[in-house]
Amino acid sequence: MFLKKTLLFLLGITLLASCSKYQKILKSTDGDAKFNAAVVYFEKKDYFRALPLFEELISVYRGQGRAEKVYYYYAYCNYYLEDFELAAYHFENFVNTFPRSEYTEECAFLHAYCFYKSSPDFSLDQESTIKAIAKMQIFVNKYPSSPRVSECNTLIDKLRYKLEEKSLSLSKLYFNTGDYKAAVTSFKNLLVDYPATSFKEEAMFYVAKSYYLYALNSIETRKAERFSATVDAGNEFLSQFPESKSAKEIRQLIESSKNQINKNKS
Repeated sequence: MFLKKTLLFLLGITLLASCSKYQKILKSTDGDAKFNAAVVYFEKKDYFRALPLFEELISVYRGQGRAEKVYYYYAYCNYYLEDFELAAYHFENFVNTFPRSEYTEECAFLHAYCFYKSSPDFSLDQESTIKAIAKMQIFVNKYPSSPRVSECNTLIDKLRYKLEEKSLSLSKLYFNTGDYKAAVTSFKNLLVDYPATSFKEEAMFYVAKSYYLYALNSIETRKAERFSATVDAGNEFLSQFPESKSAKEIRQLIESSKNQINKNKS
């Protein structure tokens, strides 16, 4: 018990001394000492303490040679503290303020990457995802020879996949709630918007099935054309995915649709 109390006491003294030292640095008018201390905190990954120091130094070194490095560290502090919106702003501002810096390309990439980090789960609003794709593409267009282009393309693919997931999820919602007309339109839009989607087989299957269920629930005068659309969608599916596990069900939908068409003719 005595040893535990002693350790807690020493820890408290250390923390007080550390806080006291930090406050002195924070209040210091010695720019160089404050910069060196900020860098030490940064390298120790103590971004919470480093950030206020760099923030003060921005105005101290404005227009001077060290301003570039101060702002570079400051932007990174926001990034590591996961304030991606603020970090994105400062990385972009760095690029505009120091266009000839050795860090300009890196900061341009990080500006786009912050939007990638802000992209939410596919079930949520995807405005940040769309912005991230645009920002990544701007970087690729501006720095086509950058070694980061390959990473950008990979990230763009991941972001687009998320948008595809969102579109598929919405389309299935229409289908599962029995709004087959909206489901047809939504699945078709997915295929148009993302022609290389990995969900192509699934989307085409649902187009055919949605058409079929839409036809079943239609008035008599519209059934023939909608069963005909089912046949067309089903044949298109089979032409592209003849070995699909869903091929048997699609053939059944086609056969049933043809029977319904013939029934309406008689």
